[in-house]
Amino acid sequence: MLERPISKAAWTRVAFGDVVRKVNDKVDPWDSGLERYVAGEHMDTDDLRIRRWGLIGDDYLGPAFHMRFKPGHVLYGSRRTYLRKVALADFEGITANTTFVLETKDRARLMPELVPFLMQTEAFHSYSIKHSKGSVNPYINFSDLEAFEFLLPPIQEQARLVEALSAYRNADEALGAAAENLAATRSAYVSHVISQNGEAAEKVRVGSLLVDGPTNGRSPAPSDSETGFKTVSISAIRDGVFDPEGCIKFVEMTPAEARPFIVQSGDIFAVRGNGNRDICGKVGISRQTHPDLVYPDLLIRMRFDPSRLLTDFVVAQWNHPAVHGRLISRAKSSNGIWKVNGQDIRAHTLVVPPMDAQREAVQFLGALDVQANAIQARFATLRDMKRELFKAISGGVE
Repeated sequence: MLERPISKAAWTRVAFGDVVRKVNDKVDPWDSGLERYVAGEHMDTDDLRIRRWGLIGDDYLGPAFHMRFKPGHVLYGSRRTYLRKVALADFEGITANTTFVLETKDRARLMPELVPFLMQTEAFHSYSIKHSKGSVNPYINFSDLEAFEFLLPPIQEQARLVEALSAYRNADEALGAAAENLAATRSAYVSHVISQNGEAAEKVRVGSLLVDGPTNGRSPAPSDSETGFKTVSISAIRDGVFDPEGCIKFVEMTPAEARPFIVQSGDIFAVRGNGNRDICGKVGISRQTHPDLVYPDLLIRMRFDPSRLLTDFVVAQWNHPAVHGRLISRAKSSNGIWKVNGQDIRAHTLVVPPMDAQREAVQFLGALDVQANAIQARFATLRDMKRELFKAISGGVE
């Protein structure tokens, strides 16, 4: 993106308030002629695009909603700044006075297009969090932000950075759209296979499809030494796979105690309980045997009869929103935690298509997974590029 290194020799140290102003364009939302308003919940962490909004007149707007913003303005959530909510407006609307509306003071000194990226740097976020006031609902005043100092590149270097950052953002948006389309294709295909191969009367209870389980795991006492048996947290279940990477801890357990709970290739694990109802009951498959790894009691293990259902088809069908929704309808909530048990799982139902149809489905879904992995690899490359570009914004690359 940057063909030649950026030198910071001509960069000058400035305060944020020297080059950026807070826009105080107060209006009455009911008389403004505007249609949309943006609240804090409409802004996403580390996402410059405003993807959601409310309609003035459809919802109650408190007295704080009187700040007008226009396309090109930067919106910044001044409450709980650790949420890193910076957005670039591409339409006109109303926001609350707790969301700062910002713009550059002098386009010849600071390009407007660079401002939102500057505010996404770690240096800016760290400063904002450090200088926030309050503990329950921390906030920052704009007067505090004005004192944030950074190195301002010459306008020609800014143009290079903006061009590179805009290319990054366009690529990120394109990959995000591709990932969403791929996920929609996967969901639609699984829906098609289910509808083609099983009406309600043909659904089979999970209890009759298992050769082992459902069996709750075990969570022994943690171990101070980094030897012996290990276990995982429920975050090991992600995207239909049991992946222990990044969530392993050692436990006190003898070989005899561990043996019934060792993770085997082909094992399918369901999340037994979680505060998030959408995560509760989701399943993931282990692609390999882990002879020193036991699964915890917040997971339930199932081993399906391979002559009836292919494990990959089980996972694809189980995690489909309509199928997962049937299981979650059985979930019970206690102290904010949603839970399913072995009885719920045994009573859950799946369709059992002919084996040829299952193999065809697994092959097609596998091809989609290859594409999904390629998109994720591109995302990883983009993140590396973003880090380098943000390093440049934060002071230049030597």
